[in-house]
Amino acid sequence: MKKFNIRKVLDGLTAASSSSSSAAASPQSGNRENDMIQETLQSEHFQLCKTMRHGFPCQPSSMAFDPVQKILAIGTQSGALRLFGRAGVECYCQHESGSAVIQLEFLVNEGALVSALADDSIHLWNLRQKLPAILHSLKFNRERITFCHLPFQSKWLYVGTERGNIHIVNVESFTLSGYVIMWNKAIELSSKTHPGPVVHISDNPMDEGKLLIGFECGIVVLWDLKSKKADYRYSYDEAIHSVAWHHEGKQFVCSHSDGTLTTWNVRAPAKPAQIITPHGKQPKDGKKPEPCKPILKVEYRTTRAGDPFMILCGGLSYDTVGRRACLTVMHGKSTAVLEMDYPIVDFLTLCETPYPNDFQEPYAVVVLLEKDLVVIDLAQIGYPIFENPYPLSIHESPVTCCEYFADCPAEVIPALYSVGSRQKRQGFSKKEWPISGGNWGQGTLSFSEIIITGHADGSIKFWDASALMLQVLYKLKTAKVFEKPRGKEEKSSTEIVDEDPFAIQILSWCPESRVLCVAGVSAHVIVYRFSKQEVTTEVVQLLEVRMQCELNEVETPEGGGEQASAVSTPGTSSSPQTSLPQSHPSTSSNNSSDGLRDNVPCLKVRSSPLKQSPGYQVELLIQLVWVSGEPPQQITSLAVNSAYGLVAFGNGNGLGVVDYLQKTLLLNMSTAELYGFTDPHHRQPHSPRKTRQPSADTLHKKSCMSGLSNFYSESVKKLRSSYLSLCDGNDASATPEERCKSPTSGSGSPCNSDEDSKQKFIDKVKSKSKRISKTVANDFAKISRKINMIADQKDDARDNSFSRSRSSSVTSIDRESREVISSFYFCDSLSKKSETVAVPSLWVGTSLGSMLAIALTVPSTPEQRMQQSMGVSFCGPVVRLKGGILRMAQLNASGTLLPHVYESWYEPNAPEEERERPRRRRPTSPPPSQENPDCQYIVVCSEKQAKVVAMPSQNCVYEHNITETSFVLRADVVTMTAGVGIACFCANGHIMTLSLPSLRPLLDVNYLPLTDMRIARTFCFSNQGQALYLTSPTEIQRITYSQETCDNLQEMLGELFTPVETPEAPNRGFFKGLFGGGAQSLDREDLFGEVSAGKASRSLAQHIPGPGGMEGMKGAASGVVGELARARIALDERGQKLGELEERTAAMMSSADSFSKHAHDMMLKYKDKKWYQL
Repeated sequence: MKKFNIRKVLDGLTAASSSSSSAAASPQSGNRENDMIQETLQSEHFQLCKTMRHGFPCQPSSMAFDPVQKILAIGTQSGALRLFGRAGVECYCQHESGSAVIQLEFLVNEGALVSALADDSIHLWNLRQKLPAILHSLKFNRERITFCHLPFQSKWLYVGTERGNIHIVNVESFTLSGYVIMWNKAIELSSKTHPGPVVHISDNPMDEGKLLIGFECGIVVLWDLKSKKADYRYSYDEAIHSVAWHHEGKQFVCSHSDGTLTTWNVRAPAKPAQIITPHGKQPKDGKKPEPCKPILKVEYRTTRAGDPFMILCGGLSYDTVGRRACLTVMHGKSTAVLEMDYPIVDFLTLCETPYPNDFQEPYAVVVLLEKDLVVIDLAQIGYPIFENPYPLSIHESPVTCCEYFADCPAEVIPALYSVGSRQKRQGFSKKEWPISGGNWGQGTLSFSEIIITGHADGSIKFWDASALMLQVLYKLKTAKVFEKPRGKEEKSSTEIVDEDPFAIQILSWCPESRVLCVAGVSAHVIVYRFSKQEVTTEVVQLLEVRMQCELNEVETPEGGGEQASAVSTPGTSSSPQTSLPQSHPSTSSNNSSDGLRDNVPCLKVRSSPLKQSPGYQVELLIQLVWVSGEPPQQITSLAVNSAYGLVAFGNGNGLGVVDYLQKTLLLNMSTAELYGFTDPHHRQPHSPRKTRQPSADTLHKKSCMSGLSNFYSESVKKLRSSYLSLCDGNDASATPEERCKSPTSGSGSPCNSDEDSKQKFIDKVKSKSKRISKTVANDFAKISRKINMIADQKDDARDNSFSRSRSSSVTSIDRESREVISSFYFCDSLSKKSETVAVPSLWVGTSLGSMLAIALTVPSTPEQRMQQSMGVSFCGPVVRLKGGILRMAQLNASGTLLPHVYESWYEPNAPEEERERPRRRRPTSPPPSQENPDCQYIVVCSEKQAKVVAMPSQNCVYEHNITETSFVLRADVVTMTAGVGIACFCANGHIMTLSLPSLRPLLDVNYLPLTDMRIARTFCFSNQGQALYLTSPTEIQRITYSQETCDNLQEMLGELFTPVETPEAPNRGFFKGLFGGGAQSLDREDLFGEVSAGKASRSLAQHIPGPGGMEGMKGAASGVVGELARARIALDERGQKLGELEERTAAMMSSADSFSKHAHDMMLKYKDKKWYQL
């Protein structure tokens, strides 16, 4: 019977309605073109699911280790469960309640795990399947869980509570036993106080019938399970935190809140056999040592050949204020104090045997820190740590941005690995990583994947993300370019960020050419090129850019001054400037009378030579400088193109284009000037020039109008917006020439009807702006009242201003205050209606939904490219959308995505005669016979809608409103196996995909509501249906929206459980077996079962059954590969047992033959003798 799929039916209805609405809104010529494009991408190609979570578990709270399977489990405060095996074998699970995991207990070598949560529930997890699931749950109603203990090879779980009672749970059926150890029976009858919660439970290693119970108040009780009474009680006047047994069961050690360790003999409860304070100062007069911090945990491990190990955390002296957390290893007479980078959450000692009644032979210690996982080698001198194979260093510095590249060139990952391998630290243990359980998945992906993360300290990390694994390839430190202040007192007054001034804000990377461009929060851009050779840069190539809102730059200056350029390109000289102070323009000459900072960058560039190792090396540093006392605005968009040798960046003031090959500023203009140049004239730009010194009045106007938008408080931005809306009121009849002028420049202003009130307002703002600082903003209340008064008089004009569409009639200053450059795209396109051949172009997207085109003239040969300047031609607006532009792309006539133009990588430091500069690659264009006026399509996606526009006719052929009630946070044009589409992530949590070019909705899933700005900042899509985001400060969550990947996910995931034989129990020896000195077993079933113990109270706990019991869990399938592996191991075991059986049979036959021979000889010896002769 064919399966009914409601999603496909709904998709067909949606597609039909979408196509009908698109047809109604599209030109007829567009419809004829669209009929010729056959789309292969359908809704059945999409399915959304999580694939893998990488990184360190956020806010860890507990840890457990299976010594046979060699699997580590970590629980978190948010109810998450992370399981780790060998490198590449990881798993993530989540408790539905989200409560903190307070304790974990493995069913050793059983493929199961018990978790205890802070909401007083315990859960049994099945680890025999690739995606672990809960089999049983038990919720306690009347008591709070404080401690759990599961003996080795036992199915009975001891659960201690806050009331001091101990309940026993059958982990197979997850039912409570009627056997309960009450606190009032465990302690002395004469005791008048409650002993407190249970903090420890363990059975005697040599006698399973003796249970050691530790209460918080300092009382320890040895309970006899059979007789149901206390054998011994041990009392100490300090609170207990943990207890550890000696493997012979004759001694145990307690750690206390005063930093002491007490050692007790089991049969001597009167006083401790030994009391030590590991970190306390021993007084000479024999008095009690000074109290220390609590010892939170202690473990006592023995060895056959030497002294035992005593490992503890805490217990430091109180006078060590500010000292980092330490782990203390006491071995014989030596004591080693190992400092940790973060506070210790928990630690475990890894031993050779899982049996508690044998010599443990510890070989490593796993230390769980708040933000790291450390494994210490106990077998080597100096206790070195193991090199961690897991990707747990994502949060080494907070992640500030993230990019995901799937289907990268195959040679990129080996190149990055080769240079990154030289950065590895030394001094690690030479042994293999001890957590080595599980098996890798058998399925793989055919494409390589790279993740790039930018961090708050200015570092950038490249990660190999292929085949659902994550491994760091290379780390780049961008802060090396700058001088670092040694202290807060040396901090520069020009910095615009109080903390993390080197933080990475935007990344742009070309995998084919390996050119990397990064933008930082201090308004700087760095261009890097990849090299396999080490170089020393004497002087960092620096280019300073002066970006500001030029209010009167487009006007012709009055008087006999020189005529203004057709395009304002304020900046620095065309030659690159070094970071030496004398190479900068004279700052004092550019300062105004009131001492405003001018022409100074935010960060000081390194003045000493910079040694650059193989890898990414600085090509050019671009810094935006202060302008008339106002700091530069942070960069909001960035793009680099290796084929053109250009990098483009934009912010709220405008955009800049830099030629990083010639180290010159090609273009620097405000957004308003982009709109002003709608004529198709070709212009040969000059080299960037310094800004002419403004007059005092103009300087004040700039200070009050452009500076307030980014440097001062949000209230000032609202103030300015209110005023600008008034200036827009009478703008409908203004000519294009008038619209290019500043509204405050004089008679050319389109709003001169209320000049007196406006002039009063400007004078008031000018007087206030001189005294504004970061800490003083109280005077703006008066200005706000003034604006409200003017706004009442111009109410109609304001309404008209906000209701009017964002057309070209909006004044330049209106755009200046509200419009931000949001995206760039380099391509070869038909940017003008008159063009028939694609030319190099730069597309510019703004926050108001405008997409503008700039045509570029690139010299034809590499020699001319290095000598001649590039030409620029402004094509004006191409299309407008609702919301800010997020992504732009280009399709050919058949609807295929045109790849971006790039130049293949070459060694930049090779000699000229050895350097072969490859030719620039262009997207494939149709043959001349197929060329037509609509031979290309541009795809534009904004925060609200998406459009497909035919070029060069600029007709909108398809349009789709993505969301009405929310807005798109991230949009990417992605390539799937079956075709090309748009993937969107909205603020309401919806993930959507649209087909291209028809923009049919193919997927709409309510996946993840925006609960944290971290998700919005790091969410990104990639090709082949891959996506990721930072789900916590330390973890990356990868997801897929590809049906093909979802179908193959089970085969790609690793297996946690692998069939392994449990080690044999220790040999009791002849004399111990003869005299009863060995371990005493206990029939717990007979003691705790329903027959002897009865049923527990139903109101005590609620059982929530899972899909099956323990037997079903053991038989649960975990994939075809796992079944085959288990069958193979079973066959091997069977063959081995058959071989052993054959050997034993042969031995028995030989013994029988020998016995028969001896019997025959004896018969012959006594055959003829009489009975009295015997």
